[in-house]
Amino acid sequence: MSARMIGRYIVTDPEICHGKPTFRGTRIMVVHVLEQIAEGMAWESIIAEWRNSINKEAIAEAVRLAGQAALILLATAGDAIMCSGSHLTHRA
Repeated sequence: MSARMIGRYIVTDPEICHGKPTFRGTRIMVVHVLEQIAEGMAWESIIAEWRNSINKEAIAEAVRLAGQAALILLATAGDAIMCSGSHLTHRA
């Protein structure tokens, strides 16, 4: 299996980070950057922490793809998850 481009900046390669999504040309896993965003870290600080190995466009792509993946996950969950206002609830 060879490397696969997920987007312009994100790639999966079984030879790098066990095939987890990384930013192209780096070993920076997308999940680590998304966790930093979730913790409230400013994008500029994230870029600086990774020594300018990623840029705002790469981060934006990661956020966009994560959002799309979440929507697909929710859509395929069927009746197990119901959206109620701004809260997600589990149906019994």
